[in-house]
Amino acid sequence: MTTHETRKTALIFGASRGLGLAMAAEYVSRGWCVTATVRGDRRTELNDLAGSSDGRLTVEKVDITVPEQIAALHARVAGTAFDLLFVNAAITNGDVQIGDVTTETFNRVMVTNALSPMRVVEAFQDVVPPAGTIGVMSSRQGSLTLNDRAGYEVYRAGKSALNQLMRSFAARHADDQRTMLLLCPGWVQTDLGGPAAPLTIGESVPGVVDTIEKHAGEGGLHFVDYQDQTVPW
Repeated sequence: MTTHETRKTALIFGASRGLGLAMAAEYVSRGWCVTATVRGDRRTELNDLAGSSDGRLTVEKVDITVPEQIAALHARVAGTAFDLLFVNAAITNGDVQIGDVTTETFNRVMVTNALSPMRVVEAFQDVVPPAGTIGVMSSRQGSLTLNDRAGYEVYRAGKSALNQLMRSFAARHADDQRTMLLLCPGWVQTDLGGPAAPLTIGESVPGVVDTIEKHAGEGGLHFVDYQDQTVPW
């Protein structure tokens, strides 16, 4: 029988709503023990999920754009090992051409979508054991190869920067046994994806989790989508 002590564990950043919330719920439904984060003090659906999880979901508060909050959470979970560290964080400024984007908006998107997720990866890598997985939520829009339509240029740039930084992280840890993943969830009906997106959260997230599980213990860096199809750089 699986006990609390032998269950797999996940630390998921950015789980108050949308894809992150659905990932937390999916892992709980699969018997994992999950620690998931929200920003601020407002009660979210994640708190409701925690209340019905039989103690298998813990909610932590952190704004990953604030380095001091990252450090504080790291201190709270120090000594705990997680089979999966996953960072889900993204904002968009809408479909605005780069020449019309303010410096403030550019900085905000880049800090949220690229710098902050990598700060989390750098800070929390020590809680992931050699057989574990470190993943971040990327996007096909971060692919240079697939950009033949333009649009959402700062969002694209932020995801491309995230991909590059994750690739640098992997290069610096070339002998690391852990699996590293850039995950593309598809175009999903979320606040960011919009109602016209072809995928529901329920269609995307089980595939995201299945793909993470497929690569567990494999090692190396992989840029893949929710159907485990390789996404070109």
